[in-house]
Amino acid sequence: MSDNRQSLSDLGAIAAGEEPTGVPASADEYLNAPAAAPVSNTPLREKIIDSLGRSYATGRRKDAVARVWIKPGTGKITINGRDQEVYFARPTLRLVINQPFGVADREGQYDVVCTVKGGGLSGQAGAVKHGISQALTRYEPVLRAPVKAAGFLTRDSRTVERKKYGKAKARRSFQFSKR
Repeated sequence: MSDNRQSLSDLGAIAAGEEPTGVPASADEYLNAPAAAPVSNTPLREKIIDSLGRSYATGRRKDAVARVWIKPGTGKITINGRDQEVYFARPTLRLVINQPFGVADREGQYDVVCTVKGGGLSGQAGAVKHGISQALTRYEPVLRAPVKAAGFLTRDSRTVERKKYGKAKARRSFQFSKR
């Protein structure tokens, strides 16, 4: 008995000695069967753009929160009213901010205006990166797959552990005195 049955009715047909209806009789039927409908490349999500032609998103990292607006432009990034070279003086932080554009092959094509509050510079750079990634996928939903594959859409939830009573820090005990 073959294992080509697909339903209970096919099993009944096999028991009666007949050829099941849902199973092709030969390999030629597999080859000549009509192909599945082609998959369209249309995005499942829609563009989310405001009246000024911008896309908005919020990014978070540690204690920092960034509000990010992107629109097509020359690649200028403004953070809290200052240029990115002034606000993030360290080149590594500027590299972190530009990662989503590199993954999406959109370097120098979007202007970014953002306000960021809370945390330190490293957390703020991560929040801006998260916000840019979210806003980019809202402006161009096709870019969601590469940006998500790079892990930029996931919020990094690691934060500083709180201090506990009876401890010097979150886990460190006070120095032990033998005498």
